[in-house]
Amino acid sequence: MKTVRTSPHIHGALRTDKAMLFVILALLPSALWGVWAFGLRALVVLLVSIASALLAEYLLGLVSKEFTLRDWSATVTGLLVGMNMPPEVPLYIPVIASVFAIAVVKWTFGGLGCNWMNPALAGRVFVFFSFTSEMSSFSLPRVFAIDALSSATPLSAMKTAVTAGAAGRSTELLSGTIPVTDFALSISDKLGISPYAVDAFFGNVGGCIGEVSALLLLIGGIFLIATKIITWRIPVVYLASFAVLSWIFGGIPYGQGAFHGEILLPLFSGGLMLGAFFMATDWVTTPTTPKGEIIFAVGCGFFTFLIRYFGSLPEGVSLAIIMMNIITPTIDRFVRVKPFGYVKKPKKEKEVKA
Repeated sequence: MKTVRTSPHIHGALRTDKAMLFVILALLPSALWGVWAFGLRALVVLLVSIASALLAEYLLGLVSKEFTLRDWSATVTGLLVGMNMPPEVPLYIPVIASVFAIAVVKWTFGGLGCNWMNPALAGRVFVFFSFTSEMSSFSLPRVFAIDALSSATPLSAMKTAVTAGAAGRSTELLSGTIPVTDFALSISDKLGISPYAVDAFFGNVGGCIGEVSALLLLIGGIFLIATKIITWRIPVVYLASFAVLSWIFGGIPYGQGAFHGEILLPLFSGGLMLGAFFMATDWVTTPTTPKGEIIFAVGCGFFTFLIRYFGSLPEGVSLAIIMMNIITPTIDRFVRVKPFGYVKKPKKEKEVKA
């Protein structure tokens, strides 16, 4: 005679600490590229962000008498905060961002598994609106051999051009404003794509430390999908929905009309790849069903597109994901899993009167 017990019946072998280590491993290539591109100052920012997150986690663990450093979640949060910082940012800003992410967003609501939005994103948005000027000054990568700060990324330069009434494709709008590598120009000539998209793909643009190389972020994201740390639904649907909207409506603000928007440069620029693979896929703040994940991802793509093209900010990834984090409980409420063993009852046939 078999005994049937209550769920859960099967326990997976994947532990939180192992999953977090996989995420760190997937993030390392793009983080190290940021250090190579922007110098040791970028490494200092990353280390300060991680150390601040770990210290906040340790102190709050002493208060709650829970030793939580071993699950590596605070390390991931600190690393993501650092990767979302400009390389020349004053060091007190990543400290504030990491402490806010751990103390306010994570621990105030009960610690790991109880936060209602992604802690690293919350920390990044908090310091962005608190120190907008410092968070908007970016260094050019060393490939250009220029030491001066550049106040513009491709996205911010295009937003400035549109605000000033300019119209045209990215190559026309950014020419003379954002430098490009000779390698990007040669690829552009052969493939007929924007050289700025080529540089953004390989990581030769100004921006935050860990977001500039779309290629390395894509490799890290594929690694997480292959190891089943994340599913493909959120990143793929997020990127696809944003790309479709950019193609259909993205040309309108630039005077190109519908179905003439660029796809590659918006996909490879800013924090889209970092957000799609490493932040929108957070287990705690995303829906629990496959259908819910798709709805969540479409919402992220829509809000990112809306903010980037028709809002006042050049970037919209962080705000878009946070808005969908807020909507996640509603998605889970209405998109439910069918109970195991449920059999749909057949409709009763109407009685036919003789």
